[in-house]
Amino acid sequence: MSDTVFDRALAEAAIQRGTNQSGMRAQNERLVLGLVRQHGALAKTDIARITGLSAQTVSVIMRALERDGLLLRGTPQRGRIGQPSVPMSLAADGAFFLGLKIGRRSADLTLIDFLGGVRATQRRVYRYPTPDAVVAFVQQALPGMVAALAPPHRDRIGGLGVAMPFQLWNWVQALGAPQAEMDAWRERDIQADLAAITAMPVYVQNDATSACGAELVFGTGERPSEFLYFYVGTFIGGGLVLNGQLFLGRTGNAAGVGPVPVPGPDGRMQRLLDVASLSVLADAMEAAGESSDHLWERPDHWQVGKAVLSAWMDAAADGLASAILSASSLLELEAVLIDGWMPESVRAELTARTQAALLRLDLSGVTPPVVRQGTVGAQARSLGAAAIPLSQRYLIDQNAAWRET
Repeated sequence: MSDTVFDRALAEAAIQRGTNQSGMRAQNERLVLGLVRQHGALAKTDIARITGLSAQTVSVIMRALERDGLLLRGTPQRGRIGQPSVPMSLAADGAFFLGLKIGRRSADLTLIDFLGGVRATQRRVYRYPTPDAVVAFVQQALPGMVAALAPPHRDRIGGLGVAMPFQLWNWVQALGAPQAEMDAWRERDIQADLAAITAMPVYVQNDATSACGAELVFGTGERPSEFLYFYVGTFIGGGLVLNGQLFLGRTGNAAGVGPVPVPGPDGRMQRLLDVASLSVLADAMEAAGESSDHLWERPDHWQVGKAVLSAWMDAAADGLASAILSASSLLELEAVLIDGWMPESVRAELTARTQAALLRLDLSGVTPPVVRQGTVGAQARSLGAAAIPLSQRYLIDQNAAWRET
């Protein structure tokens, strides 16, 4: 591990220091696993230096994690003096997690390994979501996913995370769904229903917050310690990371950016979700005589007229830029990340147009954040859902507001 990486790791205030006191083994194990996940393979001397734990304590922890199948021993690295250091990395087969994304147009059930690699995924597209349809989908898809794992690994599934929009019954008009069927979400305890059929811990979190969590846990490249995250789905949502931690807020719905007021083309204020959502693009396509059905089926291959797509990106970028300026006037954000259910080329262009739109605004007194693409991609919500039980069981608590049955 280079001195530059060491210096960065030592400077990160969000990483909690370890403790050598007895009774804190579980927290120290989470700390070690979190560091290896963030920085890659590390030797015990690296971890002792970053955490302040004694070499003996780190050795005990890493031997236990290796014995439990969570860490893998690498090739010894010989230095100039002393014993060779042995880098330890995460074991992909050490644990598995399920993530269920309940969207307004589709549901995805995904099985990931300890590294975040997708082992299996299934998708169900619908006109609007109902509790019965979601439960039936999980009942149908889950057995095959579990059976695909080697028998010794089937007992290593650590739980099911659910990423879903809160208060689905309030989106009836936008979805064109019957009020009576959507009202079923008011009374049904989807968490309890899923726990009953899966026989495992179930955690529920806002879908866009979960997508932001996926960026935090599985994202690649430099991770800013403060960033605002946008996920462009049927309706745009967001998440917020402060001091390296996912900030969930009092009800778990912090950074729900959809209702943020932004100027419209005529100067009148409107909601960000009314300009920067895929539902808006779908409406524009239908108005132009283009079918929008394929938008909800695959994120990697859109068939959208250039004029329609460009007009939507311009309006979305202007709205995003205004929302970013408002957020930056309250928070000193390092970066803004834009991700969503869209082809990589569209995400890149939307990001570039948003950056340009932000620089056209009056930024007096504001240090504009860097606007860049998210690194997880279209599956961020389902991966973020699976990251909930992973974080709950194996990472330092990040102000978790999910609920466990």
